[in-house]
Amino acid sequence: MKALPLIVLLPFLGAMLPPWAVTAGRLRSAWVTGAVALAAIALLVAPGLSVMLQGETLLWQMDWFPALGLSLGFRLDGLALLFALMILVIGLLVILYARWYLAEQDPMGRFYAYLLLFMGSMLGLVMSENLIQMLMFWELTSISSFLLISYWRQREDARRGARIALAVTGGGGLALLGGILLLGEMVGSYDLSVILASGELIHAHPLYVPALVLILLGVFTKSAQFPFHFWLPHAMAAPTPVSAYLHSATMVKAGVFLLARLFPALSGSEAWTWLVAPTGMATLLLGAYTALFKHDLKGLLAYSTISHLGLITLLFGIGTPLAAVAGVFHIMNHATFKASLFMAAGIIDHEAGTRDMRRLAGLWRFMPQTGLLAMIAAAAMAGVPLLNGFLSKEMFFEKTVYMATFEESTWLLPVLATIAGALAVAYSLRFIHDVFFNGMPADLPRTPHEPSRWMRVPVEVLVVICVAVGILPSLTFGPLLAVAAGAALQAPLPDYSLKVWHGFTPALGMSAIALLGGLLIYSVRRPLFRWHDRLLGQVDARWVFEQLERSLFWSSRVLDRLIHRASLQYMLAVLLGATLVMLMLGFWQMPLTGSVALTPLDPVSAAAALCLAVGAVGTVVLHRQRWTALVMLSVVGLIVALIFVKFSAPDLALTQLSVEMVTIVLLLLALHFLPWTTPRESSLPRKLRDGALAITGGGLTATLTWAVLTRPYESISHWFLDNSVPGGGGTNVVNVILVDFRGFDTLGEITVLAIAAVGIYMMMRDLHLDSPKVDQEGRPWSSDRHPLILATFSRLLLPLALMVAVFILLRGHNLPGGGFIAGLIIAVALVMQYLANGIAWTQPRLSGELHPLIGLGLLTATATGLGSLYFGYPFLTSAHDHVHLPFLGDAELATAMLFDLGVMMVVIGITVVILVRLGSIGAAHRRTLLPKNGERH
Repeated sequence: MKALPLIVLLPFLGAMLPPWAVTAGRLRSAWVTGAVALAAIALLVAPGLSVMLQGETLLWQMDWFPALGLSLGFRLDGLALLFALMILVIGLLVILYARWYLAEQDPMGRFYAYLLLFMGSMLGLVMSENLIQMLMFWELTSISSFLLISYWRQREDARRGARIALAVTGGGGLALLGGILLLGEMVGSYDLSVILASGELIHAHPLYVPALVLILLGVFTKSAQFPFHFWLPHAMAAPTPVSAYLHSATMVKAGVFLLARLFPALSGSEAWTWLVAPTGMATLLLGAYTALFKHDLKGLLAYSTISHLGLITLLFGIGTPLAAVAGVFHIMNHATFKASLFMAAGIIDHEAGTRDMRRLAGLWRFMPQTGLLAMIAAAAMAGVPLLNGFLSKEMFFEKTVYMATFEESTWLLPVLATIAGALAVAYSLRFIHDVFFNGMPADLPRTPHEPSRWMRVPVEVLVVICVAVGILPSLTFGPLLAVAAGAALQAPLPDYSLKVWHGFTPALGMSAIALLGGLLIYSVRRPLFRWHDRLLGQVDARWVFEQLERSLFWSSRVLDRLIHRASLQYMLAVLLGATLVMLMLGFWQMPLTGSVALTPLDPVSAAAALCLAVGAVGTVVLHRQRWTALVMLSVVGLIVALIFVKFSAPDLALTQLSVEMVTIVLLLLALHFLPWTTPRESSLPRKLRDGALAITGGGLTATLTWAVLTRPYESISHWFLDNSVPGGGGTNVVNVILVDFRGFDTLGEITVLAIAAVGIYMMMRDLHLDSPKVDQEGRPWSSDRHPLILATFSRLLLPLALMVAVFILLRGHNLPGGGFIAGLIIAVALVMQYLANGIAWTQPRLSGELHPLIGLGLLTATATGLGSLYFGYPFLTSAHDHVHLPFLGDAELATAMLFDLGVMMVVIGITVVILVRLGSIGAAHRRTLLPKNGERH
């Protein structure tokens, strides 16, 4: 289905609209954001209906790097459909809710842009077919949630909460990366279709346990499982719409989604059960207990989220098909009642001015409609009959009793489950009674009242779903649960029933005990609060995290002081010492010299080597005379070009000569603003130290080079020689490698160059330096800054240089040349115009600034790669053919020429922009020194 990638990309593309739309009004920004979510829902529902009714799996896949097993792919099965619907539908309700929640001074465009980025990241995560691709979206959820949590960046608690969340989930993401790589190594593929069908292979592999541990670390950190749960309550510093979205359908659900997605491949072992089930049980109990003692409404809901996530994790940890079905069902139910509860809490905070339950009381008489909605949602969270939370809780209780009765499990499991249920009833009662009843409010910042009608609509929609599922589960969530659970199991569904009444069963008895126990716990809450504050009130997991963080920072500073100093020589000594140690370890028991015979030394090569050595040594010895050192340095570059010629590398020789010319001009311009000589700054001991470091570094490099080149090796050059014409359509192997076989590398390199050019341009944009008024001998500069002969000949040579550059570009696929060399030739020709004729003469005669040429070149090179994707081939796949052209005859055309054209434009733009900006630094100062009527250009 070609619509699958569009569903994921739509929120990312739409994220650019809210900041623009907000200029026309806050409501316009909300409408635009909602329209993006509605469009994604429409794209999802069309293929999603067939999935829901028939249990099909829709796939869209495209090769990216087939040799590495990497592909772009999206998958829509029942499980992905369930999560995508939760992400989009609840996201749409959050968009509507946020319009009335955010204050006038809050930048709404930025909020909605972040929200759409978060939505797109979650959609990409749940719909990815390739695990590496899924991991990229996994990390995007961490980054986008960081932006949302720190949305009120003026608040210290928002910044701290975002940092803690990013640190914990980011660390888990690194562990998940290792686990996924091991999983792909075991199976031989990163595609979910292959991995889900390879459960027996994975379990039999010796890397199963390490991979499982690493993957579970990623799951537990993302879904706030013990002991990584502490980041989630601190994320409550985010605006309430973010909390409602993050806790119900996104972020924390990413971890349990991965549990459900990889359930067929990883579950069914003792390691799975002993790692997942106890973690889920500990999180279930800890979250439920802590929620009871939180005075902040969002804090109570945050720890209740942790508890319910523990319940879902426990169900998947049990490992049976029926437990997995119950886990999927509770994911659906928890999303609805938790989103509505957070929105209700936001309404209370918005209208009463506080979330502190010690101040809130008796709000029923002020906000009866909001109170009714909140009570229904809280009852669903507590597992009250005829609401959706009751059904999934019953399935959980039934499974624990079944395991204790028929699977010889411990009876401690149903006992602890009942205790957790009683605690859930207690903190749900506290949410209802302490806020809406329990006397009158005390010292509220604002007089409470009902919110605007549209702010309450999202809560009403979610509460209606809670009631509808609780009364008619088979008609509402039944079909969706069936296809979602079937996709999670990748096997036939077990027998289960969604009936409201199952008779008098042990699970019903556990529910009754939980309800009565919750009432009892709530009735004795005040002595419990005092006991908790006295014994456990000071326990804070954040303090442990921050202490660990401080220890890591202290250790890094100590290590930094040991190996990093503000001395280049010290750093070189550390580097050379480490290199020497590795060299000694590598050649401890083997000779340095290999068996390959040495190449005979001819007189020409010896003379070139002598010139190279003289140039290098002369540059060092004469470095204080900068102009002379520059001449000696140019000798080194020329000899290197001759070496390339000797070893039959004309492309490299041409490139070296072109780069040498540009570099010399660049250094001349730079030296123009520096003193003519360098003062003596080094004493004799320092010179001896520096000489020892230089000799050591050169000796180690020479030794390693000798050891490598005197040993036989198998070159890959034969493969390129054999495949250059059939695979790339060109006989110039070097150019074919650059624009075809390794085109992706070249694209990355020119991108880095473009970024560097932009940085250099910005640094030098407002830089002005005084030009020296006299030359090295103290003589004033000639008033004839641009000699007539030089100016005239440079203008005549420009068309010739451009023609040569075009010739070099066109022939580069079959003969020495190419876009890089052609770009350098044109750049040198243009720079010569500036040098010979001056800025004032040359600048108006160009069409404009050349830095847009950099972007155009990048777009051209990238578009060449995207064109291959359009025709179903991997990115940057080259196509070539021979055609007959009028008047020209037979000619070969290759798409790689377009890529080479992009490279050429980038090189021209980068070189000219940098050199011209450097040459313009002192132009303004020079113009002020000349009389207005005597100015020469």
